[in-house]
Amino acid sequence: MENVTINRVELKGRVGQDPKILNVGESRVARFSVATNETFHDKKGEIREETTWHNVCVWEGRNFNDFREIRKGAMVCVEGRLRNIKYTASDGTDRHLTEVVANRLNIVRN
Repeated sequence: MENVTINRVELKGRVGQDPKILNVGESRVARFSVATNETFHDKKGEIREETTWHNVCVWEGRNFNDFREIRKGAMVCVEGRLRNIKYTASDGTDRHLTEVVANRLNIVRN
């Protein structure tokens, strides 16, 4: 039997802010956050809602071409994979970031 691994993420949520568009060589990438919400009952039986923020990056031309559609408050469906990034901040400290590299992004229209 093969050792198969899977790195797949599916999110549906709201864009937290207008994307930051970066030029990377001949390509462009949009970076933004998406909020998802989970509702649950706490120990006292009260309904609680927990919001999780996800960092997302989308490369132009990889199943999405118009970054102008990605706006704060827009409902989006994102499919992609998780990527962990380690970098050194300007103050010299090591930082870690997990982001979703989207291979598909759809704007949900009402």
